[in-house]
Amino acid sequence: MTYSIESAIVIGATGLVGKTLIKALQNERQCEKITAIVRNYSNELAQYPKVRQFVLEDFLMLNDEDLFGHTHAFSCLGSTLKKAGSKEQFYNIDYVINAHFAELVQQSGAHYLLLSAFGANDQSLFFYNRVKGELEAYIKSLSVNKVSIIRPSLLLGQRSEKRRLEDATQKLYQRFSHLVPNTFKYKPVTAEQVAHTMVDAALNQTLKFQTYDNLAIQKI
Repeated sequence: MTYSIESAIVIGATGLVGKTLIKALQNERQCEKITAIVRNYSNELAQYPKVRQFVLEDFLMLNDEDLFGHTHAFSCLGSTLKKAGSKEQFYNIDYVINAHFAELVQQSGAHYLLLSAFGANDQSLFFYNRVKGELEAYIKSLSVNKVSIIRPSLLLGQRSEKRRLEDATQKLYQRFSHLVPNTFKYKPVTAEQVAHTMVDAALNQTLKFQTYDNLAIQKI
């Protein structure tokens, strides 16, 4: 069974995966309109005819009316400890805002699709993975109509901001990628692969809750 993405709303629309997802949704024939929640107006997103930008400085100001009428809600919002500046700020971005968005989706009846991370675990000793796991656990506790959790490993692609460790890892991987088998569960994936997985889940997922791990992302 194939579902139609009639109207999509996206937070984290200006990040690596978010921008790629917007492009994929723009090219999806059945997708009629896309609402991109942004902190600053984006000229890059303005090139897409289906996109309406909703400029909002504080994403916690999103309300039920903002999500009304959307069939699919995509969250590509995420940060790093370094970019956020502190554990508290990272938690506010990666957990609090995403949890608020999920709560609104619960009321709207839309299909919620979350970009999480490989290794997400609410019992993890690593703060990043633990926050991602806590968010997933909270979303599971809600009465969202349908949920898709996307868990990629290292993301390949050109980000707007510099991430030295990721950039170095990408360069190393590019040198030795021919030695990495497709069955390797830690194999890096591209933003295009992740965006494609999110769109595929939106169109084809029948289960109420489904997690797409890194191997699934490679295969879809």
